[in-house]
Amino acid sequence: MSDEERRDSLADQAAAWIPPWERPTPPKPRTETDATPEPSAELEPPATAPAEPEPAPVLDDTEPAPAPAPRTPAAAEPAIVDAHRSPRTETAQDPVGESAAEPEGEGGVAVPGKRGRRRPTPEPEPAPVLDDTELRGALEAILLVVDQPVSELTLAQVLEQSPERIGTMLDEIAAGYTAAGHGFELRRAAGGWRLYTRPEYATYVERFVLEGQSVRLTQAALETLAVIAYKQPVTRSRISAIRGVNCDGVIRTLVSRGLVEECGTEADSGAFLYRTTTMFLEKLGLNSVDDLPPLAPFLPDDVEELADATR
Repeated sequence: MSDEERRDSLADQAAAWIPPWERPTPPKPRTETDATPEPSAELEPPATAPAEPEPAPVLDDTEPAPAPAPRTPAAAEPAIVDAHRSPRTETAQDPVGESAAEPEGEGGVAVPGKRGRRRPTPEPEPAPVLDDTELRGALEAILLVVDQPVSELTLAQVLEQSPERIGTMLDEIAAGYTAAGHGFELRRAAGGWRLYTRPEYATYVERFVLEGQSVRLTQAALETLAVIAYKQPVTRSRISAIRGVNCDGVIRTLVSRGLVEECGTEADSGAFLYRTTTMFLEKLGLNSVDDLPPLAPFLPDDVEELADATR
């Protein structure tokens, strides 16, 4: 064979050559053992013996080698499913799911380590119910140590009882003291309750407390205090205009005694406003400034003529 004939023969063989991975798989002969396949192999594709690759033809150095065909990605191959193993579902417990706790929401508190379970929210313990005798004794003990009138709401919060029950019991205690004729009484003053001595024993109390060191307000202080009580909130200039004299020193005295206090400023002039304090109500035995007596009975009959004369 000449070189030209040999070259043509090799070219024909190279053109007719098929790669092994593109060749069709020959059918496998059926045997007796394949008649009853095992259950686990029902979904598995039949195994095929790898085809022996044919020897590559010898190519001439002058001819280029054929390019290999692209390989199919492994992700495209069909997955083998085991018929005896159930697929994993989202409800299966795993270490992460068991250790995670449900977030807290309505209906209870999350329990660590238990998915989907909630511990019921503990209910607050009910307040202890006091009988009338114990409640009366507790109120009397508190009222003996207070240094200013205490409100019913404060007593209800301390004793964990309703304000309505506290108010009813205080009224009963006050009525009992009055009926028994004690030297003291339970009286409402300055928006609260406090024990006071009875007026008929005031001389004995003054003799014991003051012992000759009586401190009284001057006439100017009493007049200024009366103006503030009936005109509050009021400025210094207004008080001085009503009294006709300068009241700065008297107001400082009333503030130092705790009978008068500042309560803001006037919007127009920016002057300080003054009003009476809780001590003022306590000293006079009043519950509020609305209990002050009216001024009409104390005014002279010719007040209008006096006002016109001063103009």
